[in-house]
Amino acid sequence: MKMVKKGDIIVIIVSLVLLVLCIGFCLLIKKDGIYVVIKEDNKTVYSGSLFKDDTIKLKHNTVKIKNGQAYMLCADCKNQICVNTGKISNSGETIVCLPNKVIVEIE
Repeated sequence: MKMVKKGDIIVIIVSLVLLVLCIGFCLLIKKDGIYVVIKEDNKTVYSGSLFKDDTIKLKHNTVKIKNGQAYMLCADCKNQICVNTGKISNSGETIVCLPNKVIVEIE
């Protein structure tokens, strides 16, 4: 049976501290988005404020923007992953509907 050495414990502690710092940093830089961009077939079909309530109807999907959040209201795709993604509001978050080639992104 091998003994845990002093150097091993130091490496574990330093790794845990770095992990906590990285998580904290990621939480601090997370910021609310201002714009929502909707693309269909790799073409921008809508770009506007995240704070202006609107409903955008596409060929196969409907996107709802309400109270500073965007979500896929409905889609005719089989698996409904895009609908089940939920509401997004932070910069960098996306909803993707692969079968219908629709991307909703917060900027």
